Amino acid sequence: MQGNKKFLIRDRIKSFKYAFNGLRIFFSEEHNARIHVAAAILALGLAFYLELASFEWIAILMAIALVFIAEIFNTSVEKLADVVSPTLHPKIKIVKDLAAAAVLITAFLAVLIAGIIFLPKLFLL
Repeated sequence: MQGNKKFLIRDRIKSFKYAFNGLRIFFSEEHNARIHVAAAILALGLAFYLELASFEWIAILMAIALVFIAEIFNTSVEKLADVVSPTLHPKIKIVKDLAAAAVLITAFLAVLIAGIIFLPKLFLL
């Protein structure tokens, strides 16, 4: 690690390039990302249709972002674990299962938030 590296705008722009490449890889190569995109589009469409209040929009957008973030970290852990241990290993399985559990909890939270916000409005229709 370099301690005295100068701050350069060019390097900061490169870091955005790497981040956008990571998003491209995630959305083009990961099947679960497509499922999350479909769920997000459904939630956003319903949010527009039901004319959510600002705080409701914030909750929906945060839930969507958290699911994507959890899935990206899960994918990262899985890819790294596959490099560290290409063959089946019981401890690597535990690591992968824990990362997947984080996505599951986040997805459950997103469904719960959607239910709290959308269901009362849908029952009024």
